[in-house]
Amino acid sequence: MRVPLAAVLLTCSTALAWAEPDFPQKNNRWFEAAEAEIQNKLAQQPITKPAKNIILMIADGNGIATNYATRIFQGQQNGLLGEENVLPQEAFPHSALVKTYNVNAQTPDSAGTGTAFHSGVKTKSGVLGVDETVNFADCSAVEAGSVATIAEVLAAQGKAVGIITTASLTDATPASAYAHVASRRYEDDASVPEGCDVPDIAVQLLDQIKNGTIDIAMGGGRRHMLPETATDKDSKDRNRRDGRNLIDEAKEFGATYVWDEKSFSELDPSAGKPVLGVFSSGHMDYDYDRKDQPSLAEMVKLTIESLQDNENGFYMLVEGGRVDHANHAGNLFRALTDGVAFAEAVAMAEQMTSDQDTLIIVTADHAHTLSFNGYCGRGSPINGLCMGIDNNGVKHTDEMLLGLDGKPFTVAGYLNGTGSILTEENNWFGTRPVVSQEEALDPDYKQQSLLPLDKETHAGTDVAVYAKGPWAHLFDGTIEQNYIFNVMNYAANAKEEE
Repeated sequence: MRVPLAAVLLTCSTALAWAEPDFPQKNNRWFEAAEAEIQNKLAQQPITKPAKNIILMIADGNGIATNYATRIFQGQQNGLLGEENVLPQEAFPHSALVKTYNVNAQTPDSAGTGTAFHSGVKTKSGVLGVDETVNFADCSAVEAGSVATIAEVLAAQGKAVGIITTASLTDATPASAYAHVASRRYEDDASVPEGCDVPDIAVQLLDQIKNGTIDIAMGGGRRHMLPETATDKDSKDRNRRDGRNLIDEAKEFGATYVWDEKSFSELDPSAGKPVLGVFSSGHMDYDYDRKDQPSLAEMVKLTIESLQDNENGFYMLVEGGRVDHANHAGNLFRALTDGVAFAEAVAMAEQMTSDQDTLIIVTADHAHTLSFNGYCGRGSPINGLCMGIDNNGVKHTDEMLLGLDGKPFTVAGYLNGTGSILTEENNWFGTRPVVSQEEALDPDYKQQSLLPLDKETHAGTDVAVYAKGPWAHLFDGTIEQNYIFNVMNYAANAKEEE
């Protein structure tokens, strides 16, 4: 009797569907870990309650390459080979890729990207808190083109708002939460051109604190708040030309002011708000060089303790701003130490909140030109030289790999920047110097690059977003950067489940 082929296939497929495969690799640790991860995924249930609290955490310039390097660096600092390490945000259950371009720029700047995730609209490079109808430095269009930020929206709904950064409080990313200007350069009145009647960014920060939109603001940037005549222990440049002392003005309307690690440590989280913390003349120190300043994790802890007494919840922007600056300088070591400090801040935020009522979003505003060279063996120091693969083991061979020029090369480098091997003195020709492991691992070492520029640039590649908490499952696939605002707004205003 001939059995129809379809019946045979149906029988086989049914048997396959119900049979328990006996994989010879089933006891392999990698196989077991993957099977366990499937069970973890199957057990996950989306949280569809309203988000009482929203924490947006930005590691400025922390593209996928920098994040990868930070993962390995932190692991190696903790005695691992490095690659197997998991950063706190990488353990979040939901993630997506984010397209970062500005309306007029393939490779974005932080003002345009910050406006996107804070307002829900993409805009032009260099402008803050305005839509794409506003051209760079065109003050006349700011009023008509201004957009509401998530901080302003949630403050109007009764939530507390905190903004903390290791950059200047008037720098592009933190300013995108509260400022509306035609140029990110307008950090103080000395930078605003004659005829522009839009307040500078520092004044807008003060106004947003005074009107109750911002409850806590901490970071750097004291020089943008002080007049030329002010006395300040570390402000070599006091930028304000209008004679206003914005710090004194903040204290006059009741703000508590802290300026160093001691005054910060004495701050009572349960005391009245607002709080203004300005710990440096310009940007705060790199974490490796930090003296007399609180860490980002410490600022996160105090801010959550201070804001969580609001019965309506809070919105907090956390920026690890100096990851970006170290990348611009071509100094991978400090980009990674600040990346680890940011990861510690993520862990602190996660530890102090509950998934049931707090949406935590971790992402970057843009990437950098960092890339990785050669076939390096496991455990090659991520900021050091590339070592060979051990075909009979796991860890690298301790033998430096060489280029065709007979010289060793580092694991990581930049496409462009100050570390270029090409020199003006030699008519923009050059030869790679021989670099020892000791030199490459020095904290001040600048990675080799090709294209000579005054500073390394951003890259236009996608960045990752990681999320956990209410409505975090809305992050999936590849998204436009402005979508982040819409998720935050939706999560905050979702209807309570029946």
